[in-house]
Amino acid sequence: MRTAYKCRAYPDEAQQQMLARTFGCVRVVWNRTLADRHARYATEGKSTSYAQTDTALTAMKKTPELEWLNEVSSVPLQQALRHQYKAFAAFFAKRARYPRFKSRYSRQSATYTRSAFSMRCGALRLAKTSAPLEFVWSWPDIDPATLDPTTVTVSREPCGRWYVSFAIEAADPEQLPATGAVVGVDLGIKDFAVTSDGEKIPNPHKLARRAQALARYQRRLARCRKGSANRAKAKAKVARAHRKVRASRADFLHRASARLVRDNDVIVVEDLAVRNMVRNHSLAKAISDCGWGEFRRQLEYKAAKCGRHLIVIDRWYPSSKTCSACGYLLAELSLSTRHWTCPACRTRHDRDINAAKNIVAAGLAVGTHGADACGADVRRRGTPRPQSAVKQEPQRVTAGIPRL
Repeated sequence: MRTAYKCRAYPDEAQQQMLARTFGCVRVVWNRTLADRHARYATEGKSTSYAQTDTALTAMKKTPELEWLNEVSSVPLQQALRHQYKAFAAFFAKRARYPRFKSRYSRQSATYTRSAFSMRCGALRLAKTSAPLEFVWSWPDIDPATLDPTTVTVSREPCGRWYVSFAIEAADPEQLPATGAVVGVDLGIKDFAVTSDGEKIPNPHKLARRAQALARYQRRLARCRKGSANRAKAKAKVARAHRKVRASRADFLHRASARLVRDNDVIVVEDLAVRNMVRNHSLAKAISDCGWGEFRRQLEYKAAKCGRHLIVIDRWYPSSKTCSACGYLLAELSLSTRHWTCPACRTRHDRDINAAKNIVAAGLAVGTHGADACGADVRRRGTPRPQSAVKQEPQRVTAGIPRL
């Protein structure tokens, strides 16, 4: 299993200068290579392979105006080409967005392979530097002297903090003991998550809590003259405010996802289209502050790591509008309606708890039948009991889903 450890780094003045030059060279190589890709596809209609970018890098370093590329280690430059090639492969596979140009004001990083660093007795030495790079190890149960990293990535955040990440090949962890519990999770804004057991995880609203201070720092930044030292200080304060929000949100998501994976054998969630949902300008800020996509990513890798089973049901399944007691499907249910009574069985439902119960029932149907939890029925609107697709027997939307 491949894993990584990220630590705070404290480079000295000489190391900071060398790493800053390395970041600049990596950025120039990335941007020039990306521009060449665009130009070649526009003129010739052909894509660019990694071997062609490698040849272009060699020619780039021989030009008089770019001869300063030879002052830094060549390994981070080669790794930048590999990362760009993988980024395009992920884009064409529809797993990531289109690669963009790098800015000097955003996060800077450089990746070193084993030929450009040495790790002995817990001391890290990078190429083109004389002294070891100091870092703070945060895992007392793991001895850094025993690490054998395959790659080392040094990064600098816009707030000025330095980090170093060690990528290693580790043994598979021990599987967690079975608990026999199955849970469905309905994600929301008011409550971050509601489980089928009736538990509600409050939304901490990390960005909203710091919005006032962040707005004050941004106003101060807007009043500063461009290029001045005060503007650089104000920009660093804005970056630190964003870092605190990002760190506190990540801590909350890790705690919530770890607890769900630890306490349940099977976890069922919905396949939410977060990218489409944030197009609603009234809810975009609140949805982005929740971090639903990151939460699902953490559930996926933690469930695979601990031997748990994560089931993702179709996003079109009407979990909120379906009665978890009798299966009745409402024609319409506004977002402001938080409680409703089933017209068929007269059961009073909490909107989120009812949705979580339907999600776990649909997930059990997926695991039982090996098919999608919702078919043609759930994509129709307008009638409480929609008709099924052609060549199917008419049945209710929850047919085949076990009732809790």
